[in-house]
Amino acid sequence: MRRRSIYRKSAWDVIRSAVVPILFTLVVMGMIVFGLRQTAASSKSEGLRILEDSVRRAVVTCFAIEGKYPASVQYIEEHYGVHIDHTKYIVDYVIFASNIMPDIAVIEL
Repeated sequence: MRRRSIYRKSAWDVIRSAVVPILFTLVVMGMIVFGLRQTAASSKSEGLRILEDSVRRAVVTCFAIEGKYPASVQYIEEHYGVHIDHTKYIVDYVIFASNIMPDIAVIEL
């Protein structure tokens, strides 16, 4: 029967003591990166939804106050305080008549 010294480690013990913490660290870092990507994607879709809701609210407010729907998106921006980041979004605003709700779509660039 061979006796092992307390102070002497086998090659397997040395490899295991180095590989396990490295693998654990890589798994944790992978989970963090995945979470950050999910958060960024969720934030983008939320910004798109918020912009579309604010444009719709401004259009309805304009109709309630003025009795007609606004003729353009620029009118909404100037008179109702809606800020559209034109570098990130395109607002497709199609109006049929001044008394019919326009078709509004927000598209991300």
